[in-house]
Amino acid sequence: MQNQFSRTELLLGNKAMERLANSRVAVFGIGGVGSYTAEALARGGIGTIDLIDDDLICVSNINRQLIATHSTVGKFKVDVMKSRLLDINPNINVVIHKMFFDATHADEFDFSKYSYIVDAIDTVSSKLTLVECAEKANVPIISCMGAGNKLDATQFEVADIYKTSVCPLARVMRNELRKRGIEKLKVVYSKEPPIIPLENMNNCYQNNSLYPLETELKGDIRIQVPGSVSFVPSVAGLILAGEVIKDISQLTISLI
Repeated sequence: MQNQFSRTELLLGNKAMERLANSRVAVFGIGGVGSYTAEALARGGIGTIDLIDDDLICVSNINRQLIATHSTVGKFKVDVMKSRLLDINPNINVVIHKMFFDATHADEFDFSKYSYIVDAIDTVSSKLTLVECAEKANVPIISCMGAGNKLDATQFEVADIYKTSVCPLARVMRNELRKRGIEKLKVVYSKEPPIIPLENMNNCYQNNSLYPLETELKGDIRIQVPGSVSFVPSVAGLILAGEVIKDISQLTISLI
């Protein structure tokens, strides 16, 4: 009998689909990368997904975030994402956490409950805290490096953090993880050199709380708003989801 996962089962098999259905994945950050990751996980058969983000959807999200439309501006990202995932799979269990994840909130999570953790957040300190939590709980984690200021989606790769190059965020993460004694981290990163945005948009939005200006956080320091497009962060998000699904389903791909 056909169901919404019939085509997936043709490739992965019944046992893999059972593993996916019984798994719980946490996606930290529901933005340009994380929104696509969350949806692909749901469409891939993951049984329980935790969504962690405190942001409201703003108009400048519409160019690249899956959940951002004019009708969703001003709504919490996790609320819109949950509604969308339940529409895709009414049987999925979606747990939302309306919070900005950092060290002060780490103790609120039982990381041992997760089958896998996805890091799609853009604050270095929070990324490091999340990796440390996953390490302590012995839970696999995959982390997205910089996806802003890039135009070539074909240059994304999956690698260990210590084998990355070019990406400025990966360089910072490598150095900080080494200090913390963390020996490995699976990441999605791009070898495309970051493009310098044409102009600084810091003054484009003034006193408009419904359409807040997005800023990127690096080491808790706000820097220039990064440029982004529809077809780069989405690819990174789908790669993240693919790695999670393959790892959980224990899929081994062999090319003949």
